[in-house]
Amino acid sequence: MAKATEQLARRYLVRGRVQGVGFRYFVQHEAARLEVSGYAKNLDDGRVEVYAIGSAQQHNELAARLHVGPRFADVRGVESAEAPMLKYSGFRILS
Repeated sequence: MAKATEQLARRYLVRGRVQGVGFRYFVQHEAARLEVSGYAKNLDDGRVEVYAIGSAQQHNELAARLHVGPRFADVRGVESAEAPMLKYSGFRILS
C-alpha cells in the first residue's frame, strides 16, 4: 500500500458528453484545489484525457470528481490506469 505522501501518476480517460462543456477547466479547478499536478486534454474520439500526479488520497478525490464533472457534462465512464511519472508543476490544459 502506498504511503500517504508517496506520489503516484495516473491516466484517466473520461467518456460521455465531456467536450464543449467546460470539463477541462473543471478538472483544472479541482486539481488546483487538491494540489494535483498534470494536465487535461481533449482527444479526437470525444473523450478527455487527464494525467495526474498526487497521493493516493488525492487521486481518490480527483477520480470521484471526474465521475461527476461540471454541470452540463454527462460522464458515462472513467477508465483509470497507472502511468509513468512525468515532471509537471501545476495543472494545465492542453489542446
